Amino acid sequence: MFLPAADAVWSSTPGTPCWIDLAVPDTTTACEFYGPLLGWDFHVKRDPVGADGRYVLALRGDVQVAGLYTAAEGDSLSWSLHLRVAGAANTAEWVDHLGGSVLRGPLDVPGRGTLLHALDPSGAPVVFWETPPNWFFGTHLPGMFTGADLNTVDGAAADEFYSRLFGYSVEHIGEDGIDYAVWRIGHEIVLHRCVLDSSQPQRAAITPPTARTDLASPHWLVYFEADPAVGTDALTYTAIELGGGMLVEPHDTPFGRTALLLDPHGSPFAVIDHSRTVDLGAGRAEVDDPYDD
Repeated sequence: MFLPAADAVWSSTPGTPCWIDLAVPDTTTACEFYGPLLGWDFHVKRDPVGADGRYVLALRGDVQVAGLYTAAEGDSLSWSLHLRVAGAANTAEWVDHLGGSVLRGPLDVPGRGTLLHALDPSGAPVVFWETPPNWFFGTHLPGMFTGADLNTVDGAAADEFYSRLFGYSVEHIGEDGIDYAVWRIGHEIVLHRCVLDSSQPQRAAITPPTARTDLASPHWLVYFEADPAVGTDALTYTAIELGGGMLVEPHDTPFGRTALLLDPHGSPFAVIDHSRTVDLGAGRAEVDDPYDD
């Protein structure tokens, strides 16, 4: 177990993110991309979750920040979000009751708690995790997870499911026809939700030649914190030089300067520099329209 600094530990409250990982066709290519882009080092361990029996832990310094593994046939190549739960077995019952679908589990993993893989009613995959007591997840510092958007085709179903499961309050903040919402626990922003515009083709400005992700399918868009000394623009150029692509070029938002990118396999993700905020008016979304053509 790799222990982070105290300010890099995510909340232990149920319903908050506690891990992210990514299934990829080739972990070597993924490491060669994310390593220099986000300052990650890697530790490989045996784990049956990978099609090759391995799981790659990404580390920022000595802090574990993400996982990478070889995809099995049919695995989604989008980043997977894990949400903390108090009890995986009880959560499985609620997933069924609230209109979701249990895909795998609950699975007891020695030393790693209990995992539950599911589809929410809007069709997005999600992992619920009853974490072990000593679990740590580095967040909010440069190169680490700093938030996520659920991109879905059914915002109302997603809002209903997650708010009943975790007690989220839902605040709609989208404007100009954009269906965008904030999910909170108390006053704390936990996640965002964005409805995909099915009437518009979802094209990338720059697409990696090996990209194969279906951007129209419901998925989680994870955000990584940009080092202010580097900035969002420089990270975008680096991502393209490393074989990635760009969905939306760097732009200013009330939350920070952000860009929506693709890795070499076409998995979408975002980078954001929270030190670069711009007041665009009350109620504007963090990503005004991720797939605006």
